[in-house]
Amino acid sequence: MTIKVGINGFGRMGRLSFRAAFDWDDVEFVQINDPAGDAATLAHLITF
Repeated sequence: MTIKVGINGFGRMGRLSFRAAFDWDDVEFVQINDPAGDAATLAHLITF
């Protein structure tokens, strides 16, 4: 059973949660809510 997850805020804790659960097969990220960033900025934050 896949759990759909949305992250509200992509600061330190949001990024850590995303990285920790990214490789889990039963978690699907459907939304990242961060008013300060566009897709390119969020991609950069995931990388570093």
